[in-house]
Amino acid sequence: MARGVETMARFLDQARQMGDVAARQMAALAPVMRPTFSAPSERLPTAALAGKSPVALAQDAMAYAVDATQRSILFWDTMRQAGNAFVAHEKAGCPPVLVFDWDMVVDGRELPRRCNYALVRIKPPEGFKPTDPTMRPFVIIDPRAGHGAGIGGFKSDSQVGVALRRGHPVYFVIFFRDPEPGQTILDITSAEATFLRTIHERHPQAQKPVVIGNCQGGWAVMMLGASEPDLTGPLVLNGAPLSYWAGEKGRNPMRYTGGLAGGSWPAAMLADLGNGTFDGANLVANFESLSPGNTWFRKYYNLYEKADTEAERFLEFERWWGGYFLMTRDEIRWIVENLFIGDRFARGEISAGKGASFNMRSVKSPIVVFASAGDNITPPGQALRWIADVYRDEQEIKTLGQTIVYLVHDDIGHLGIFVSGKIANKEHTEIANTLDLIESVAPGLYEMRITGAEGSGLNAGYQVELVERSVADIRAVSGEAANEAFPAVARISAMNQMAYDTFASPVIRQFATEKTAEARRQMNPMRARRYLVSDQNPAMKPLAGLAATVKQNRAPVAPDNPFVAMERAWADAVEQSIDRWRDMRDAWQESAFHAVYGSLAAFGVASAPVDVVQDGVVGMLDDTPDVRAALSRIAEGGYAEAVVRMMILLAKARGGVRRNRLARSNALLTGEEPFASLSAAARQALIREQTVVVEMAPEEALATLPDLLPEAADRSRALATVADVAGPEEELGDRALAMMARLRQVLAAPPALPAQPDSPEAAPAPRRNGRAKR
Repeated sequence: MARGVETMARFLDQARQMGDVAARQMAALAPVMRPTFSAPSERLPTAALAGKSPVALAQDAMAYAVDATQRSILFWDTMRQAGNAFVAHEKAGCPPVLVFDWDMVVDGRELPRRCNYALVRIKPPEGFKPTDPTMRPFVIIDPRAGHGAGIGGFKSDSQVGVALRRGHPVYFVIFFRDPEPGQTILDITSAEATFLRTIHERHPQAQKPVVIGNCQGGWAVMMLGASEPDLTGPLVLNGAPLSYWAGEKGRNPMRYTGGLAGGSWPAAMLADLGNGTFDGANLVANFESLSPGNTWFRKYYNLYEKADTEAERFLEFERWWGGYFLMTRDEIRWIVENLFIGDRFARGEISAGKGASFNMRSVKSPIVVFASAGDNITPPGQALRWIADVYRDEQEIKTLGQTIVYLVHDDIGHLGIFVSGKIANKEHTEIANTLDLIESVAPGLYEMRITGAEGSGLNAGYQVELVERSVADIRAVSGEAANEAFPAVARISAMNQMAYDTFASPVIRQFATEKTAEARRQMNPMRARRYLVSDQNPAMKPLAGLAATVKQNRAPVAPDNPFVAMERAWADAVEQSIDRWRDMRDAWQESAFHAVYGSLAAFGVASAPVDVVQDGVVGMLDDTPDVRAALSRIAEGGYAEAVVRMMILLAKARGGVRRNRLARSNALLTGEEPFASLSAAARQALIREQTVVVEMAPEEALATLPDLLPEAADRSRALATVADVAGPEEELGDRALAMMARLRQVLAAPPALPAQPDSPEAAPAPRRNGRAKR
């Protein structure tokens, strides 16, 4: 009876889930179901046609026909150039598309654990100042998700360009098209650790390097931070899907793909058909299907519409988008089973070999997460949810000494996070500026806010503020991550994979050869359509001469030509029709996913829920050794401890910190005594310990400040120093002003005489957060 009641409860919950899915889809599809053009006046640009004589319309039609014909020739010639560039890029082995010159530093193909990754150093181009070897190096790891390396340095205004202009040494982790035989993800992680050790050896006087991971490169960065915490400086994750199950119903459909395919076995089958090699073109095709209106039509129409000016940008991007890379069978299975299907990283379930596992709680470096609400490949939930899965609350983040900063853009797309020059000149520049100071930030969870604009009068430039946030805020952003349907996918995937490995895989491997695998790769539509428009197709060769003639006799149509307006209206209608089909497809897929796997979960097929809170954390935070040690020294220390504690109390009262205050704090902690004599590690340890004290015992932290500053001169100096860092009082806010007044009040009292051991005043145990000290 108990099992029956439990099953009935699951079915009722499943019914509610399906009702919720249906309601959200109806709301999302309501605009789609309406006709795009509700009246003839909206369908055609009649205003442009009104009042024109038949002769004038005939002239407009003739001018448009000439222009459209010329644009067609220029369009197809650009497509021919793209096809030729694709052929040449393939023959060259798909080298990195970096716009910067580089020197090879470490080739992973020569390491004991061989892999197709390599570390290169970027050479500053002409006009850039020389790099300073004592400055913190930047290391950029691009995604290997079907495409090649170089998107992070695709333009001068890029992640690479931002760091080079500041004088930092910049290193890039590239990879070659063909994997080394038998290489695994763990081999790549080992190679990347070797890369970081090499950078440490080349820059012994510099701080630990900033490591930037783009998209799936973010997994590599976090795996490095978890396995080699002593090698990494601040980590920057740009559009990295560390929590693949997270998202909102009615949105983020890509996370359902693995379940609808039956799990990981299709990827394994494609690798078997490839003679042990998985073709990255299959992943790129999946990305294109997410926004078919753009990738299948709009980007080509933009090239046709702006045939005179768009060719260079189109060819530049196609060189990267059309370069398809390969993975071993073990690599693609590891990625699908651990990340896409299993979502195991946040749970600490990914094996690191020899009985160990990658645990994100082991990462000690500050972490910056950059996501965008307009990213349909890695929505904010997938980029941020791991924070709520790994840490119980924001207080735990602080007591563990971790600093996490996240930034959510309003509308930029996935590739724009890495490629857009506007993003590089704003968000990435401000992130780089903040990274110089981030190790002076008190541990905690912050949202980075960038306000202002370039050249805005007296207040020219961007203003950056780190605002304190909670894990509850992360859960609100990330959507309904807790869903029994996804664990059911993991269970069914494991069963299907076992069946495939037992019965189908041996047969397919028996008949697959390298020749058949290469033939399949060449016939893949992603490659075939590019070969078709190259000079390998004899019908395309005359276009070069025709295009030259057109450019000499170009007759562009007037912008107000009514037929141009009709063309644009037609293009909009085509794109909207494709996107309507996409929205209806996604709605059907989401319904099917929840109907199938939600029902299986109701029958108890799903794995038992996994508690993402790690062992040893379930108890009270103030019972941990580090917290007990910090609280036991709450009244111990001197000027340095007092000043840091006071600045943390002020920042906590204000709810965040502006970067100008952070800069003043950093100048104090690195340039004035007694802080300047401390090592970077000692300063960070001091900040972490005082953060724990303030978080776990805020009132006692305040009350014991006089014990740290027994001399009146030191008290006055500390108050003056903190006031200088805080800045003008009119900018502090009421809560920060109140805290400043309390600091002055506490430190204005005369130094207290130490209590005798047998004094009654020494008997009561101090209280922390309303609880007696154990």
